[in-house]
Amino acid sequence: MVHNDGFRTLDRQECLRLLAKVPVGRVVYTRSALPAILPVNFCLDTDFSVLLCTSSGSDLARAVDGVVVAFEADEFDAATRSGWSVVVTGRAGVVTDPAEHEALTRTGPRSWMPLHDGVFVRIEPEMVTGRELGAAHSTD
Repeated sequence: MVHNDGFRTLDRQECLRLLAKVPVGRVVYTRSALPAILPVNFCLDTDFSVLLCTSSGSDLARAVDGVVVAFEADEFDAATRSGWSVVVTGRAGVVTDPAEHEALTRTGPRSWMPLHDGVFVRIEPEMVTGRELGAAHSTD
């Protein structure tokens, strides 16, 4: 079947594979009852949750701890009018376990901003959706 809109839906495995290829995405959350979007560098953990590092006193850390957020990452090529977008929706939480925090200090993402009191935020991948844009795609 040919999709007239040029988009192809990606399955969860494809989405996670693509997410692992890019270093920057956007976390979507609520700030003062309004939508807020913040670009962040991130990585995927071994359980495919999204991990980011921020200051413990940041608005982001306070706003997302314990609530459902969306996280989006993408990659597009304007010349070929092709690319993909993946959205992870799930509960975010600041990592408070000392052993897990210590392990993530070695293996987790490093903030691109200098931090003196960094915390890790984990977004559980409860819903993972994605689309790929390109020439007309056919599915069998």
